[in-house]
Amino acid sequence: MHNEKGELRTRLLARRRALPAGDRERAAEALAGHADALAGPGATVAAYVSVGAEPGTRPLLDALRARGVRVLLPVLLADNDLDWAEYAGPEALAPAGRGLLEPVGERLGPEAVTGAGLVLLPGLAVDRRGLRLGRGGGSYDRVLARLARAGARPVLAVLLYEHELLERVPAEPHDRPVDLAVTPAGPHELG
Repeated sequence: MHNEKGELRTRLLARRRALPAGDRERAAEALAGHADALAGPGATVAAYVSVGAEPGTRPLLDALRARGVRVLLPVLLADNDLDWAEYAGPEALAPAGRGLLEPVGERLGPEAVTGAGLVLLPGLAVDRRGLRLGRGGGSYDRVLARLARAGARPVLAVLLYEHELLERVPAEPHDRPVDLAVTPAGPHELG
């Protein structure tokens, strides 16, 4: 199973890196165009700052914030767990380890994610059942487990390029399904 996941990750990452910068920028703007469909004023969304060739989140973060949505961003802890802080705009992001950008505001604690109505998850692919292929670091598996333990039931969504919505991804018993894949074309309900 790990080998199958590893091979798929390698292929998907190579395809992402091969996307021209202009295509990635257009995809990021298209994702931001779906902010209205994702959350309304007063909602809390746990999101992330994209890196490298990931589907771009910065225009989406700003679009959500402009709508009056409270946006929480992760802060990577030494043990690969995630703390959270509120997004206060692009000027309030600072470089962190592993090439990440993190919010500089007050740390809210790992449990803060349980108050979100929508959790945007990074991923490399998702299938029609809602099973997500992540990068393999485990940080978001911890987030999903924390949500389950707390009895929190936010909408779980993965931001992807169109070609990353697959018929099937390799899955393990601990993998938890997500509700939506959000691509530049729009949200796709899963499961």
